[in-house]
Amino acid sequence: MQHEPNAPAAPVSAPVVTNAADASARPGHAPEGVAHPKTIRSYVRRAGRTTTGQAKAFADFGDQFVLAYAEQPLDAPAAFGRSAPLILEIGFGMGEATAHIAHVRPDDNFLCCEVHEPGVGALLKRIGEQDIGNIRILQHDAVEVLENMLPPASLDGVHIFFPDPWHKKKHNKRRLVQPPFIARIVERLKPGAYIHCATDWQPYAEQMLEVLGANPQLANTATSADGYAEQPAYRPLTKFENRGLRLGHGVWDLVFTRSA
Repeated sequence: MQHEPNAPAAPVSAPVVTNAADASARPGHAPEGVAHPKTIRSYVRRAGRTTTGQAKAFADFGDQFVLAYAEQPLDAPAAFGRSAPLILEIGFGMGEATAHIAHVRPDDNFLCCEVHEPGVGALLKRIGEQDIGNIRILQHDAVEVLENMLPPASLDGVHIFFPDPWHKKKHNKRRLVQPPFIARIVERLKPGAYIHCATDWQPYAEQMLEVLGANPQLANTATSADGYAEQPAYRPLTKFENRGLRLGHGVWDLVFTRSA
């Protein structure tokens, strides 16, 4: 789930129940010999009000653009009505950047995961207002989508923009970008495909750089000595990001590609 850049993380309001980064067990299934494992989610479902406009967008566009989660491989050409490079976005917030990127990259298909219902409604509203046809939404945990719906070498790219930074040290284990999760993503990337992360929390940027750089199948595209990439032209500055930049806050982009 995207957080508002430079906003504090949401309080933990639910017990720790699933481990997004535990590659030893299928999501929703206990490892062998463990009946009820304690695991970790990288997000908390936040309460939020769906506006009248978002509810209307669900009614008008939900059937066309929201896909049902299923524990079987996704037929992407059937879901999008065409064959095209497939980009997975994990946590799109209110969909501002997602809609922009899909608009400026019409030749790509964007499969977008978000658990927050108002965010899904907001993106559906943008799809209708901007006549965007190359987005499909899964209102489901991206970890389970990766595990059950996306076979190996099925993705041309992955976007993870402003994931919850879990500022407190005791909550750092909840961060999405961890070695087992990145390994799972890499399995789904085609040779030459990319992963693009962005964050406005420097300690998380440093963790991302360490985790991505440690994966032997990933190569950093950055040319700067610090290892961070220039902001790709397709990623817009959101209103929250612009606000943070005006206040002197930093933003870090990381772009890595999978080797052959």
